[in-house]
Amino acid sequence: MTILLVEDDAVLADGLVHALSQSGYRVTWAATGVGAEELLQSRSFELAVLDLGLPDMDGLDWLRRLRERRILLPVLILTARDGMRDRIEGIRQGADDYMVKPFALQELEARIHALMRRCYGAFGRSVAVGRLTLEAQFRRISADGEPIELTARDYRVLEILMLQAGKVVAKERIGRLLSTDDETQTDNAIDIYLYRLRKRIGRYGVTIRTMRGLGYLLEAGTDE
Repeated sequence: MTILLVEDDAVLADGLVHALSQSGYRVTWAATGVGAEELLQSRSFELAVLDLGLPDMDGLDWLRRLRERRILLPVLILTARDGMRDRIEGIRQGADDYMVKPFALQELEARIHALMRRCYGAFGRSVAVGRLTLEAQFRRISADGEPIELTARDYRVLEILMLQAGKVVAKERIGRLLSTDDETQTDNAIDIYLYRLRKRIGRYGVTIRTMRGLGYLLEAGTDE
């Protein structure tokens, strides 16, 4: 799962990126509200962890603009503001959860997991398509109960498609979810991942259909 961390404290941000990455999340850090806006325009995220004391704007203003544009990205506020009015205002402006610094890392991870599960129900349970089963919380895909060995990229693409099984996923969205600060995924690279996956999963009663001009659709059936 991809997380946008909006935090101006570089030391804290570095620690959170490392800790959350160890737990299987893909974390991208922005030190300012403007930086976070730029990232949102070029990538897709599944959750944002937001500090309110940003150097270029108040975090609540950033959140308000987000909701005014009808962007439904789940947001967990992580701030030193501990007053009841602050908490209420954060929720009113569209936050999905609110935590106060200092905090226990284990609690933060538990809240992120709960928020992901609440907003993306498949994250907290297994997803079955044909004879394939995805257990996203364990980053595991199995066929007939036996784990399938996949490269990190192939796993991520298949995870994206399985979490949206029965729905068309645009190639652009896949590229955004796979991209990192150091590497942008090209259309050719995504084509290679899909080619490999089709060869691996067709035998398990799953197909990845190309929807011309729209994207890709994963469903139970016979491979192309």
